[in-house]
Amino acid sequence: MKRIRLVAIQVLCLFVVVSTVLVGYKNLFAGSWERWRPALAHPTSPSGMEQRAKNTQFALLTPKPFDSNCAQVGNEAPKEAPATSPTNPPPPSTHSSQKPGDPKLYESASGYVASILDSQHTVIPRLECPALHVTRYEYLQTINDSTRPRNLKYFFALDLRQSLKVLPRLLGSIVEAVRFLGPASCALSIVEGNSDDGTFEVLDLLQPELEKLGLKYIFRHTDVDSKEGERITKLAALRNMALEPLHSKSLHADKDTTVVFLNDVAACSEDILELVHQRVLQSADMTCAMDWVYVGNDPTFYDVWVARTLKGNTFFDIPPDGNWNSAWNLFWNDSESKRRYQEMLPFQVYACWNGAAVFGAAPVLGLPPPNKEASHTVDSRRISFRSARQGECHVGEPTLFCKDMWWAGFGKIAVVPTVNLEYSDEAAKKIKDLKGYTSKWTESESRDSSPLRIEWASEPPENVKCMPGWENQSWRPWNETLEE
Repeated sequence: MKRIRLVAIQVLCLFVVVSTVLVGYKNLFAGSWERWRPALAHPTSPSGMEQRAKNTQFALLTPKPFDSNCAQVGNEAPKEAPATSPTNPPPPSTHSSQKPGDPKLYESASGYVASILDSQHTVIPRLECPALHVTRYEYLQTINDSTRPRNLKYFFALDLRQSLKVLPRLLGSIVEAVRFLGPASCALSIVEGNSDDGTFEVLDLLQPELEKLGLKYIFRHTDVDSKEGERITKLAALRNMALEPLHSKSLHADKDTTVVFLNDVAACSEDILELVHQRVLQSADMTCAMDWVYVGNDPTFYDVWVARTLKGNTFFDIPPDGNWNSAWNLFWNDSESKRRYQEMLPFQVYACWNGAAVFGAAPVLGLPPPNKEASHTVDSRRISFRSARQGECHVGEPTLFCKDMWWAGFGKIAVVPTVNLEYSDEAAKKIKDLKGYTSKWTESESRDSSPLRIEWASEPPENVKCMPGWENQSWRPWNETLEE
């Protein structure tokens, strides 16, 4: 009997010890999580309520569903960057939008933030870029006048997903361009979706740092999976979400606002400013870069499904079997575009995007072209990204965006061949070495800029190549469904 009682006492003691350990571990974990939880998770706190209001500022204007960015070429998972203070990592920003983020990823995110903000930062490897050609672009700088409302001059827009590795170069170049142009007259809108590589955490921690620069930063997150549903519809809605803040009265966007819309590319600040400069120099409605992908030893023009020449054709011929054996023969049936491309001169196209596009805000705001009324109108006079309508060729949302621009009278769309982009730092270095950095060409320009000027065609091609799939190609009227 004594033995049974002794065993019972031992079992009871063991139960008490185990219970105590488990409760203590639970409390310890809960305390750790509370330290990392962003203020947004506490809707009753003042900071949480204020931030939730900021994050829902454009909620009523947000199209649904929306998707994350399409270009993921070369963006493999990066190595973690060292935190600025490993023993005391910064807490997550209270400016988080809709999700708390990963505590471990926040620890390494600070290294990326430091790299983005400091052009001399070398801890995280990235594409090396030349110093800015200040005299070429200084006329683009803004003069701040505190006596009147400050209109928005430059609006940067991005959709990012799993883009951590390219962020130091991409966002670092944007920050450098913003500092040069004048932060108070700039705004940055980023939509992030479904990233688990640290992209969200870096973008979140940037908020207070960019605010210190005087830059308006609108950061939003979406959980929508790009692999589910109609892809073009989602991509269009995502791009519209990035542009949505333009319609906010607080930003003071107008006909003189320039939109700089970038994919997740390794771009230098000179690439960005050259696209802006060429839009001004050419009196263009839109300018695009050239983007490339290395599927082998040689680069291939990437955005061939979207881009169309002024003859309505693809930039290189793709037969119905889908082979890209003719990718080396750009503009094979367009002698004028080919000549200007080979001479590294801007040339007019029907449609482009090519990793980066710069365009005026007027068509997005529903304003008419300069110096004339639009010959046609689009939905409520506002152009936005969309998918194909019933009976319309199934093409990419940038192609349809350009189509609607032509319809509304904004047909001065050009490619700038001196700006060459890739989707990773390593491949960008290869394409820059091969094609030349932008400054290589701008520094060798003649003082006589007349050869640079585009002689704009006033009408689009009568028919445009429709290619919903490589095996399904046809020629369709450029304005199909628009006159219905």
